[in-house]
Amino acid sequence: MIGYFAPDGLEETLRDELLNVNSQYGRLFLADGPLQKSYWAQNIWLDPQVIAFQSISDAAEKLRSLQKLWVHYPTNLHRRGQLIQQQLPYFLPKPFLFPSKIPIAPLGSFTLIDEHTLLASPHCSSPFAHGEIVFQESKIPPSRAYLKLWEIFTRIGRFPKEGDRCLEIGSSPGSWTWVLQQLGAEVLAVDRAPLDPAIACLPGVAVQQRDAFSIQPEELAGIDWILSDVVCYPEKLLAWIRKCLDAGVSAQWICTIKFQGPIDRAVIDEFAKIEGSQLVHLYHNKHELTLFVN
Repeated sequence: MIGYFAPDGLEETLRDELLNVNSQYGRLFLADGPLQKSYWAQNIWLDPQVIAFQSISDAAEKLRSLQKLWVHYPTNLHRRGQLIQQQLPYFLPKPFLFPSKIPIAPLGSFTLIDEHTLLASPHCSSPFAHGEIVFQESKIPPSRAYLKLWEIFTRIGRFPKEGDRCLEIGSSPGSWTWVLQQLGAEVLAVDRAPLDPAIACLPGVAVQQRDAFSIQPEELAGIDWILSDVVCYPEKLLAWIRKCLDAGVSAQWICTIKFQGPIDRAVIDEFAKIEGSQLVHLYHNKHELTLFVN
């Protein structure tokens, strides 16, 4: 049995992706069998177990015997769960400062099934509470979209370095361009809409106002990173990426796949077939997935 934790508001999306679901506790779905490939799970409870307990202190003692750090996911009996949490080692996550390395200490998750029964997983896929990477934010970028880029860079453990050449398509108003420029990269920002003037004037930023998908593979020589948060149908983005890869373009890719209606599982599978690809739903994503290709 494995537990899959849904992003807020995407419970049905995750439920439709999973097989053999036997129970649900709020945003947490328990499914029989081995670990399933899930694009929409924000966190995965890898070894959930049902634990009977007699008292608050007994519950805390049994959790401590399994592992040190725990986070409570409240589905019912909220106060009782809080009292158990208070008897566990102190855990209060602070806003994450970018760029920093992901915490290495394992973090368990638990919820209450009833007054005397815990559902607890000592090991989870994310070292962040409920898979939520909460950053110490900046007021400089023109939109909060930059948090998606911070998150994917944090998750993959790499990002452009000084002197790297980056192409961002669909760059307006410029939040991703700002992230790349702050990391020391040279950025070519392409969009039919103008970039925010405060971003466009930054050193190392060049701007082209044109249709992003008019860029041809031969224009990408020497580009180290190709990035896209453009609003378009997934099929259009997929076709352009394939054209570039088939032409031998060598770069690292980070692209947001935005769904403007029902989730198209077939097109997700096509993105997943790209060699070296990873597909994830970020905490800062909405009705979308993020693609990384190394």
